[in-house]
Amino acid sequence: MNFVGVVALALGSAAFFALATALKHRSAGLMPHVERFRPAELLGFAAAALRHPLWLGGIAADVGGLALQVLALHIGGLIVVQLVLVSAVLFSLVVAHWIAGTRMSRRELLLGAVLVASVTGFLLESGALTAVPSTADRLPAILAGLAILAAVVTLVAGSRRFSSRKKGSRRAAAMLGMAVGAIYAGTAALIKTCTNVMASHGPLALLTSWQLYCLVVAGASGLLLAQMAFQAGPLTASLPATATTDPLVSVLLGVVVFDEQLSTDTGPLVLSVLCLLVMSGAVAMLSQVRAVVEHPDSSSPSH
Repeated sequence: MNFVGVVALALGSAAFFALATALKHRSAGLMPHVERFRPAELLGFAAAALRHPLWLGGIAADVGGLALQVLALHIGGLIVVQLVLVSAVLFSLVVAHWIAGTRMSRRELLLGAVLVASVTGFLLESGALTAVPSTADRLPAILAGLAILAAVVTLVAGSRRFSSRKKGSRRAAAMLGMAVGAIYAGTAALIKTCTNVMASHGPLALLTSWQLYCLVVAGASGLLLAQMAFQAGPLTASLPATATTDPLVSVLLGVVVFDEQLSTDTGPLVLSVLCLLVMSGAVAMLSQVRAVVEHPDSSSPSH
């Protein structure tokens, strides 16, 4: 596995995704609001998104990021790629300041340094860089997929309850953000599986594989829920939830589904867990800062 190439591809992907996120955030407040998750509301929401130039621009940037992510996942491990992609939150903050015409504060620079250090520390101490990923184990993959589906359904159902209450928008947005993060992690695992099928058996086998169609459904669901999370409440609630859930679930999927063996020695294990905790805190705080920079009124619901 070419570590430098994997990291470079993942960083490029993160930069594209950061641009995509900024564009889609700008478009979210201009979409019809989804309140009761009725079919007519969902169709109207999807139709409005497909006609909006900012949203379409975000999708174009997503395509660029996805192409680089696919290449990175094909030659590298799920854990390495998804942990490096966490840097997208830092890229997004830079883009947000550029759009707003402002500069990053010392606190933001410090949080960025902490994020980079914690991700680097985890990759080095956990042994993720030297772990050799295998093809997905069928039974663990199915069980993991069902677990993610159950978690997403539970979180979406819970968000509906909170969205109907006064002052519940923050919790609703956070729950939808967690659902999006889980879907993103599952989508990355499916992308890696599809690239393995393509490389081993060719394009025809990929077209007839169930993994490809699960990937399409998961990708579309993630896009829809992400836009709904942006609208459900303040971005300072949804963005940190998505940004922290994605890498943590990805680590679990890498170990359980792809047999990416991490170090179990006491010292490296403790340091790895500590790095993940520090990374999660830095990601959450940087996401909140980014939300405020992109949308100064993000402390209140966007509807």
